Amino acid sequence: MFDETLYLSRPDGARIAYHYQPAENAGRAILLVNHGLIEHSRRYRRFALFMAEAGFHVYAHDHRGHGETEAPNAPLGRFARKNGVARVIEDVKAMRDLAVTAHPGLAVLLFGHSMGGLIALRAATDYPEDIQALAIWNSNFNSGIETRFARLVLKIEQALKGSDVPSLLMAKATFEAWGKSVPGHRTLFDWLSRDAAEVDLYAADPLCRFQASNSLWQDVLDLTAETATLPRLARLPTGLPIHLVGGGQDPATKNGAATQALADRLRHSGFTDVTLTLYPEMRHETLNEIGRDEAMAAFRAWAEQALRLA
Repeated sequence: MFDETLYLSRPDGARIAYHYQPAENAGRAILLVNHGLIEHSRRYRRFALFMAEAGFHVYAHDHRGHGETEAPNAPLGRFARKNGVARVIEDVKAMRDLAVTAHPGLAVLLFGHSMGGLIALRAATDYPEDIQALAIWNSNFNSGIETRFARLVLKIEQALKGSDVPSLLMAKATFEAWGKSVPGHRTLFDWLSRDAAEVDLYAADPLCRFQASNSLWQDVLDLTAETATLPRLARLPTGLPIHLVGGGQDPATKNGAATQALADRLRHSGFTDVTLTLYPEMRHETLNEIGRDEAMAAFRAWAEQALRLA
């Protein structure tokens, strides 16, 4: 079932591609998956099957500018010509509504990896009444000087080039730099995982082979700097169960320091149900890493407890 591509039509003419894995036996809850930057929802098939075995109806969609989603002014590498973040969050809301309509009465767990974690938290703070638990894996909400400098660079680059083209500067400062930071790296994608087979699958995937546009990077940095703020966090119930995962060898999150910082920020903001797990040897893609089965099992156990399914 997950292999079939379905589409959700949106008012602006977009067709949001998504994949659905029905729960085995009686459905007990809904899991909404948000993928990361320059990837797509099909890559979460193993995770979807695993969670479906435990009674979760799993929905995973392609964000605008990614995967098989089709949207006006949103080729691969761009959320939208303008208001990209708002459109992406509205899509998450629409996917949630679709799932709840199909499975009324079930609790909703919102999950996001990397950029998907930024999107998940933004959606949660925009629609706090719509979810019952939240999971943010391998995400970096750093709003320090590096993020401010990157935003300035992008504005200058946009002014000089005069159009929304791929940002080669950001590509070099992020993906390429992270790849080179891995000692003895075999490819520039080794920062994703220690599992060579998974790295090769990513490298060969045509839907992972494009550059993010200047506007997409600006939207990602907006999500990074303007989401985990105190006013936004104050919109969420402090008892909301939140699950955080980071990798101790993940250059995108400063080896898990960004994940730890988010946990600290949440706890200092009064959240009382924050679970943090840092896997010391893992890199960026926990779900495609060596040890993923243990990580998924731990998450499933947490989800069952958090939603009182056990």
